[in-house]
Amino acid sequence: MLMVQSGAYRQEYGFNSINLLPVNLYGPGDNFDLESSHVIPALIRKCLEAKRAGAPSVACWGTGRPTREFLYVEDAAEAVVLAAERYNSSEPVNLGSGSEISTRELAELIKAIVGYGGALVWDASRPDGQPRRALDTSRAAEAFGFKARTRFKAGLERTVEWYVGQGGGRS
Repeated sequence: MLMVQSGAYRQEYGFNSINLLPVNLYGPGDNFDLESSHVIPALIRKCLEAKRAGAPSVACWGTGRPTREFLYVEDAAEAVVLAAERYNSSEPVNLGSGSEISTRELAELIKAIVGYGGALVWDASRPDGQPRRALDTSRAAEAFGFKARTRFKAGLERTVEWYVGQGGGRS
């Protein structure tokens, strides 16, 4: 609806509105509530709490096979600024990192970053979600020169550091 309205305002009034469609965002300031968070903050919190409690394992949803693409929040902010300055079209633009990772590899990476030594136990009775979620981000590079700069592991490390600095992971 917003894209249709954007196009109508552009046509009727010459209004330069743009439509940016980001992949899953992550980073400092994320929602770490276990009931409503997404996969990255949930896994960070679970692994940190399990580490502090000395728990032998962490339960992970699904099979670990689905893949996801993520974009660090600072990169997303840069993309919004670049698009606002340089883009003038009603064509929607995907914002992403251009790479994807399986949820199993993601969990292993987070486990290593937080230093949790226990096991990751996959509960296949819990939903996996769609098998793959990744976007073609070439239009962002072509139209306004955006390419994500934050390496995934570095972004995860900064996210963990921020969360721990906020007192996160303490039971």
